[in-house]
Amino acid sequence: MRPRVKASVLWGFVGLLGFLVLLQGYELATGFRYALGVKVGVALAVGAGATGVSYVAEPLVFE
Repeated sequence: MRPRVKASVLWGFVGLLGFLVLLQGYELATGFRYALGVKVGVALAVGAGATGVSYVAEPLVFE
């Protein structure tokens, strides 16, 4: 796997986990619970978005 792709996938994973941590904190603070499907769907969308943005932005930032 190319280093740029690997870095983008890892940033996507970080984004996905970061979203889930923030969502869990929100749920603990407010007592409101979201459905599991909503959590998974939005987390996957955030992870895919973070992967895409980091792949596109990497050459702009580091070159």
